[in-house]
Amino acid sequence: MKTFPLYSLLVALFSLLISLHTIAQTPTLQQQLDSLVAQALPRGSHVGISVYDLEGNQQLYQHQADRLSRPASTIKLLTAITALSLSSEETAFQTELWYRGKMANDTLVGDIYVVGGMDPEVSEVHLDSLAATIAAQGIRVVRGKVLGDVSLRDSLYWGNGWAWDDTPESYQPYLSPLMLNRGYVGITVWPAEETGAPAQLACTPHSTFYTLTNHTATRLPAAGTLRATRDWLTQGNNLVVTGNAARAVQELRVNIFDPGRFFLHTLCDKLQARGISFADTAAYDFAALPPQDTLCTHLLTLSTPLIRVANEALKESENLHAEALLCYIGQTALERELTEETARRARTVSASDGLDQVRHLMRESGHDPRHYKVVDGCGLSNYNYLSPQLLVDVLRYAYNRPDIRERLMPCLPQSGVSGTLKYRMPRGHKAHKRVRAKTGSFTAINCLAGYASTASGKTLAFAIMNQNVLSAAQARAFQDAVCGVLASY
Repeated sequence: MKTFPLYSLLVALFSLLISLHTIAQTPTLQQQLDSLVAQALPRGSHVGISVYDLEGNQQLYQHQADRLSRPASTIKLLTAITALSLSSEETAFQTELWYRGKMANDTLVGDIYVVGGMDPEVSEVHLDSLAATIAAQGIRVVRGKVLGDVSLRDSLYWGNGWAWDDTPESYQPYLSPLMLNRGYVGITVWPAEETGAPAQLACTPHSTFYTLTNHTATRLPAAGTLRATRDWLTQGNNLVVTGNAARAVQELRVNIFDPGRFFLHTLCDKLQARGISFADTAAYDFAALPPQDTLCTHLLTLSTPLIRVANEALKESENLHAEALLCYIGQTALERELTEETARRARTVSASDGLDQVRHLMRESGHDPRHYKVVDGCGLSNYNYLSPQLLVDVLRYAYNRPDIRERLMPCLPQSGVSGTLKYRMPRGHKAHKRVRAKTGSFTAINCLAGYASTASGKTLAFAIMNQNVLSAAQARAFQDAVCGVLASY
C-alpha cells in the first residue's frame, strides 16, 4: 500500500482552504445582480428582472419580476413564438396574380386581380415580375381594371394605441394586405458640386403615386438638419426633403399613406411602361377575387417564407413584419375552423383574431392573460403591459419545444454580432456572443429579453424591463452589465 506523504497532505489541505475562502469571498449571482440594481440602475427609474436556469429547471433570480411594464418591441417575442408554434410551413405569405375575362387578340376584356397576402417583403423587383407576367400573356390593352383584393385583413391601418404623430416615420407604416417596399419610400441624397445648390435626390421605388419637393442645400449648415417628411396632416403623399446635404450619400425614409393604392398605382405605372394601356382612365380599384370557377385564370404566386418574416421582426425589429405575423396567426387560426363547404376567405382577419392566439400562448406558459394587456403584435402601442416573468416563461415554453427553439434562436439578435445587438456587448465584454435576445425601446422604456449562454455551459432565459428611464444609453449599459454577470455564471 502506498503511503501519502505528510507534506502532500498539508499542501492539499491548504489548497482546499484557499478554495473554500475564495468561494466564500465570491459574490453570488443574487448578490451581484442586487448590487447592480442598487448601484447601476439609472436614477429615478425602476426595473423588473427574471432569470431562469433552463437546464437546471430552477428560478435563479427575481426582482419585481411580476411588476407590469410596457414591453415595447420585446412583445415581438410573443408574436413570433406564437406564429412558429402554429406552423412549420415555409411558405406563409403569398401574393397572387389572376385575371378574369376573355382574351381577344391583344386585348383583355376583363380585369386583372392582385390578391394581397400581407407579405411585408414585396419589393419593386416583385412588381416588375407581376408586370412581366401580364405582358407575357400578349396583353396590350386592358378593357377593365387592375383590382386589388385586400379582403384578407380589416381596414384598420394602425394598431390600437399607436401614436398619430409617429407618422411619417418609416417604422410606423400604414398596414394593408398589399404592401410595397415595407410601406415607405427611400430617398437617396447626393450633395451637388456647388455649395448652396439643391442636392440630387433619387427615390425607391419609383412611382407617380407620390410627388417630391426638394428644399435642400449642399454643404450649407444654415439650412438645418437634413430630413424628409410629407404632408401627413392632410394624408397627402408629397415628399418634402429639407436641410443641409453635407455628406456623400444619405438615405432618408418616409412612410406612404394608403399602401394598397401605392402598390396598385405603381404596378399600373410598370404595365404602362411595358406598352400596356387601359381603356378606363381609372386604371385600378379594389374588389375581392370572384369564385375561381367564374373564368378566373391564375398567372403567378409570389411567396415569402414564414421564417424570413420572423427573422426580420426579431433581428431587425421590423414592426411591419411583426404585424404581418399577427395577421398570419389570425388567418391560420381561422382556416382551421373552415370546412370544405366554407367559402374562400369566409371571414376577414382582424388584430383580435391573432391576439386571441397570443393569449393562448400565455396560458400555455402558465399565465392568465387577464392579468396582462396585449393590443398589437409589434409593441408600438403604449397600451401593452407584460411582466418580466411572463416573458421568461414564454421563452421557457419556446426553448422546451425543439421545433420552435431551432427556428427561433437564429432569428434573435446576437450580442456584438447581429441585428439590434450588433454594437452592444462587443469583443472583450463578458457577454460577447453569449446573448441572443430581443431589444425593445421607445421614450422612457428600454427592455431586453432572451437567452444567455454561461461560462459553465448553461442556458439561461432572462428578461430585463427598464421603465421611466430617459437615458436609453444608461439603460442599455445596465442591461449589458446584467448580461455580463449572467454570462459569467
